Amino acid sequence: MNVAIDIVSDLVCPWCFIGKRRLAQAMTLVRAQQPAVRFQLNWLPYFLNPDTPPEGEPYRAFLEAKFGSAVEAAKVQLEVTEVGRESGVVFNLDRIATRPNTLRAHRLIYRAQSIGHRAEEIEALVERLFVAHFERGEDIGDIATLAAIAAECGEKADEVTAFLESGEGTPQVKSLVDKVGALGVTGVPFFIIQRRLGVSGAQTAEVLAAAILQGMQTPPGK
Repeated sequence: MNVAIDIVSDLVCPWCFIGKRRLAQAMTLVRAQQPAVRFQLNWLPYFLNPDTPPEGEPYRAFLEAKFGSAVEAAKVQLEVTEVGRESGVVFNLDRIATRPNTLRAHRLIYRAQSIGHRAEEIEALVERLFVAHFERGEDIGDIATLAAIAAECGEKADEVTAFLESGEGTPQVKSLVDKVGALGVTGVPFFIIQRRLGVSGAQTAEVLAAAILQGMQTPPGK
């Protein structure tokens, strides 16, 4: 049985990284009960901060402005780091210098999906982008950085560079963001199972698995 799962996320959202890992764990739980299941994942873009400048902004200043002080920002970072560790996610937040604009990174994912890359290749690209930002502190708004990441995932760096420099895919990504908003999604991660059942937030693997099994009981929506 094929099960469609749309994953709405932003690559600078730590809970989206946690949610991605928990979804993988949930799919393993479902396969244990339904060995014939085949998952069809579709990654949809979201902008947590649509007003982020194209070149990004200083990460520390962003956090302090968002949470009111360096002390409060540190508390939030500690919490998310501890939760991430429980899900196998490493957060090296002290390595992040720039809060990037994620349009280019979303365009890179859009390109991989639109030209028909295999599901495991797309998943590896998404994983690498999360790792780049949260573990390595790389600027995933930078074209050269994105081209290098894509090359690690089997792409040709020069082709990716040309794509990103051209602006191609920008209207399509922004259109997808608008469509996600029209569905009522106001926070991420957000999972849509069989195009019918929505699950909000980085739920546990067990909760996600139960939702997937529930979604499998009805035919997919349009």
